[in-house]
Amino acid sequence: MTLIHINALGVTLGDPLFTDLTLTLSKGDRIGLVAANGRGKSTLMGCIAGTFEPTKGEITRARGLRIGHVAQHVAGEQLQQTLYEFVLAALPPEQADFEGWCVDVVLGDLQVPYELQHKLLSELSGGWQRTALLAAAWVVEPDVLLLDEPTNHLDLHRIGLLQDWLAALPRDTPVVITSHDRAFLDATTNRTLFLRAERSRVFQLPFSKARIALDEADEADERRFANDLNKASQLRKQAAKLKNIGINSGSDLLITKTKQLNDRAAKIEAAAKPAHQDRSAGDIRLTNSGTHAKSLITLDDVEVTTPDGRTLYTTGKKWISQGDRIVLLGTNGTGKTQLVKMIHQALLGAQSPVKCAPSVVYGYSDQQLSQLNDADTPMLAVAGQFDVGDQRARGLLAGAGVNIQMQDTKIAGLSGGQKARLAMLILRLQQPNFYLLDEPTNHLDIEGQEALEAELIAHGASCLLVSHDRSFIRNTGNRFWWIDRKRLVEVDDPEAFLADEIAMG
Repeated sequence: MTLIHINALGVTLGDPLFTDLTLTLSKGDRIGLVAANGRGKSTLMGCIAGTFEPTKGEITRARGLRIGHVAQHVAGEQLQQTLYEFVLAALPPEQADFEGWCVDVVLGDLQVPYELQHKLLSELSGGWQRTALLAAAWVVEPDVLLLDEPTNHLDLHRIGLLQDWLAALPRDTPVVITSHDRAFLDATTNRTLFLRAERSRVFQLPFSKARIALDEADEADERRFANDLNKASQLRKQAAKLKNIGINSGSDLLITKTKQLNDRAAKIEAAAKPAHQDRSAGDIRLTNSGTHAKSLITLDDVEVTTPDGRTLYTTGKKWISQGDRIVLLGTNGTGKTQLVKMIHQALLGAQSPVKCAPSVVYGYSDQQLSQLNDADTPMLAVAGQFDVGDQRARGLLAGAGVNIQMQDTKIAGLSGGQKARLAMLILRLQQPNFYLLDEPTNHLDIEGQEALEAELIAHGASCLLVSHDRSFIRNTGNRFWWIDRKRLVEVDDPEAFLADEIAMG
C-alpha cells in the first residue's frame, strides 16, 4: 500500500539540489537516502515531512498520515527542558495529561537510564539528545518514520541498540534513513535512493549491494554516452562527404541528404546524457613525507590514566612501524582518546613515556576538529599556514568541497562536513609520515570516507586511528589493538570486538 507518492519533485537553492525525483513509499519500505554533504538529504526529508516547500513537483500523502521526523539537532529553546519533558511535550496536551505512561514505555524501549531522563537536554551528550529526538518522534505512534543521521554521536553500543530497536518496529512501518554509516545502512534498509541533482537512482537493495548496482549503471551510462557521440560523429563524417559530392555534382538530393544526416547527428547529441560525475563535493588526497625510522612510535609498558590519575590500562610493549594502520578498539570510557592524547603530547615534545622517532612528521585530527580555529577563514587556515599562494589555496579549498562563497567566511560558519574536509586538506598539506586520527570520519559523507580510506591505503600511510565506523575500521586497518580488561592486546581482526559491541546493544 502506497503511503506517500513523490512526483517530479525538485528543489533549487541557488543551484539545483535535486530535480525530477519520483518515488513511492509503501508499507514495509526501509529506504536508505544517500548523497554527498549539502546535496539535499535533509531538505528532501523536510519536503516529505511537510516542513519544507519544494520548488517543483508534488507529494501526495495518504489521508490522515502521521509522520515522525527525527531531525539532526534539538532546537535551542528546547535544550532547557529535561529529556522526559521534551518527549512528553511531543504528545497532544489532552493525551499528555492521561497517557504520560507512553513516554515511560518508549524511553524504556530505548534503554534511557532513569537518571538521564530528568537531566536538562543541554547537559546531555549529542548522542542522548539524538535519542530524545527519536523518542519524541516515536511516542506519537507515527505511520512513517524519517531519521536524519540517527547514528551521529552514537558509540557502537548505542548503534547496535538502535539497529535492534528498528528491527523490532512493526514490519509494515516504513522508515527513511539518511546516514553516512555504511554498515548501519546495510543492517537496517532494503531499498536505497541515491539522491542527485539529475537522475537520482533507486535500487531495491541495501547500501553495499545498491552501490555496486549504481556503479554498474553509471558505467553503462558512460558506454552509452560514448556510443551515442560516436554515432553522431560517424553521421557528421558521412554528411561531410556527401556535401562535397553534392556540391561538386550539383545534386540537390545529396544536399538534402546531407542536411538529414546532420539533423540526425544533432538529435543524437542533444539526447545523449553524460555519465554522472559527483566529485564536486571534494576529493581528499593525502601525501606523506619519508622516514627511514623502523619504529615511529614505541610504547614500553606505558600506563594510561584518567585525567585525575586513575589507571585505565597498560600497553605492554608495542611499536608502530612504517605502513602500520592500527585501529584502537575499546568500549566508551576505556581510554582510547587518552592514549591518543598521550601520543599527541609526546609528538609535541612534552616529557612522556611514549617514545617518538626524531624523523616523525605527524598529522593530528581529533573528534572536535580542535586543530581548526573557528575564528579563522578557510583561506587563512590554508594560505596562512602553507606556502601555496592565494590562487592555489582557493583551488585546493574548492577541491576539498569548500566553495568559493565559503572560503572567506569564518570556519565557525561551515557545516560539519565542510569542517571535516578542511581538516583533511590541512592534514594533506602538512605532508606527515604518521597520522594520529580520533574519529576522522565524523561528519564525512560516504564519498569522503571512501576517499580517505583509499588514500591512507594507496600511500602506505602509517597511522593510529579511533573510529566507531565499522566499514572504515574493516577497510582501513591492518593491525588492531584492543583495550581489554585493563590491558592493550593485539588481535588479528576487529570482528570479535565489533560483534561484542553490537550484541551489547
